[in-house]
Amino acid sequence: MKNMVLLLCILFLCSWAEADAQGFHLQPTPQKYVGSEDSVFIPARYSLQVGATLRGSAAEQLLAGLFPDAAVTADFSVCIGMKGDKSVRKYAARIPKQAEGYYLKIDKEGIVVAGADRRGVFYGVQTLVQLIALPKLPLVEVTDYPDVPYRGVVEGFYGVPWSREARLSQLDFYGRNKMNIYIYGPKDDPYHSSPNWRKPYPAQEAEQLKELVECARRNEVLFYWAIHPGKDIRWNTEDRDLLMEKFESMYRLGIRAFAVFFDDISGEGTSAEKQVELLNDIYHNFVKVKGDVAPLLMCPTEYNRLWTKLEGGYLATLGGKLHPDIGILWTGDKVVACIDKPTMQFVNPLLKRKAFIWWNFPVSDYVRDRLLLGAVYGNGTDIDDDISAFISNPMEHAEASKIALFSIADYAWNMDAYKSDASWRRAVRYLMPGHAAALQVFASHNSDLGGNEHDFRREESEQIRPALERLLDAYCREGKREVAAASAVTEECERMIASADLLLASDENPALIKEISPWLMQFKLLGEFGREVLCMLAAQCDGKKTELEKAASHAKALQVLMKKIDATYNQNGFQPGVKTGSCHLKPAFDRLYQEVVQRTGK
Repeated sequence: MKNMVLLLCILFLCSWAEADAQGFHLQPTPQKYVGSEDSVFIPARYSLQVGATLRGSAAEQLLAGLFPDAAVTADFSVCIGMKGDKSVRKYAARIPKQAEGYYLKIDKEGIVVAGADRRGVFYGVQTLVQLIALPKLPLVEVTDYPDVPYRGVVEGFYGVPWSREARLSQLDFYGRNKMNIYIYGPKDDPYHSSPNWRKPYPAQEAEQLKELVECARRNEVLFYWAIHPGKDIRWNTEDRDLLMEKFESMYRLGIRAFAVFFDDISGEGTSAEKQVELLNDIYHNFVKVKGDVAPLLMCPTEYNRLWTKLEGGYLATLGGKLHPDIGILWTGDKVVACIDKPTMQFVNPLLKRKAFIWWNFPVSDYVRDRLLLGAVYGNGTDIDDDISAFISNPMEHAEASKIALFSIADYAWNMDAYKSDASWRRAVRYLMPGHAAALQVFASHNSDLGGNEHDFRREESEQIRPALERLLDAYCREGKREVAAASAVTEECERMIASADLLLASDENPALIKEISPWLMQFKLLGEFGREVLCMLAAQCDGKKTELEKAASHAKALQVLMKKIDATYNQNGFQPGVKTGSCHLKPAFDRLYQEVVQRTGK
């Protein structure tokens, strides 16, 4: 079964690589890649050498899936090892000193992956997986390591938690993209938070968590389980013991990494002194006693600068009294904000440690009527030495979130080389290599959040925006049709309509299409509406009354259909409905429609 899953992954990567063979780019961007135009074909007979410290490791399992028919001896050898292993001793000087680093060499005689540690070897093999997917295996040397120690995802949003299948898919995705941490903390899981944080999971849910932990292990991902007790915690021995027992029950399920969240609470649970007392107790009497548990993490009540009350001393208490090995999460200057140097210069001295960044993007639990499919940009590329981690809080739409997560993995691995637009385009192609152009059209018009409580906005429809502005200016001010702009916008409407049809009919990524189908339907209607509005404008300018009436009638019908989509799908209790192209496209089409109606009375 595991080999079948690996085979499917390789086939997927092959289709991705073939779609972009001319401009192939390793993901995430490596620190140093030295290639040549020469290549090698892996012969039918080859041998495998696995360092003694890697027996049973995720790297060995991944390699065995790539090379299932190894001979005992052969002229062409595939060798993996960790620093200190005899198998890679001759490459010791080339192995990066950084944790999770690796050295990969492919030449005519064979393949070598030498890692600084077990995860480094695994990442080297993951790079090899991408290279093998190419039509020809290039002769290369790759020296690589991550800029940020912890890179990954916190499932920490409000709304419908991810499904079992979505989480398994995510963990495989993290492994392929060299992300090493997943924090399980969905706000609407009652056994993570109130009312049932004190109780063990029911048997079925417990088995599913065990399955996730094993999947994380196969992908070299640290599976953190977080508890959120602050809403109703009582600072007494009974609740302390119940929390410890909950951790023990999670430990029995195979979990070896834990976090305690005190975010979004009020009342007694917000006491810094009590939080510190409990967390230090967990550290000394659980984490250290177990010996095989990862560093404890905590999310503070004052988790961003806007909410920080320096006079109250909350963060200073954490910084001064919390054990230095406990990581502290931080979202930036606001709940939703990009992270830069001044942000870190403010918080790190208070915490007396490097903050563990929780970036609230592409999470959409405060704009649930929108999809956030745009590029990842705005974070500093000079903060790698100031942070201990960079993790993303995604949307409840797990597959759609991968567009942003792909680029976040790229950014956190190699900040200096990160190029947001190029990374975004690769992310789109990764998700749907066969329909990348269509998905790119759709994603480019579904990225802004609209007005929101956090004042966080993203660019949207940037390529067509100048033409929209020229069209509006010419018609609204002078009643004229700017021909070139109208033509460009009409072509974009046609692309929208075709892209929606292609994606809705595609079976390339069923999970993604299922998540975004309501928005695709609305997107197609918006494209059709825009096209009819432009027909109205042209007919009015040319004095063609019959064509104007026909286009106006169709435009009205499309408005009715868009309202029905908005009132039927995604009917959550917070921001219900389906918004698409809302930053520039729909406002422009609506205004042009009203202008034509006012000028003609139609």
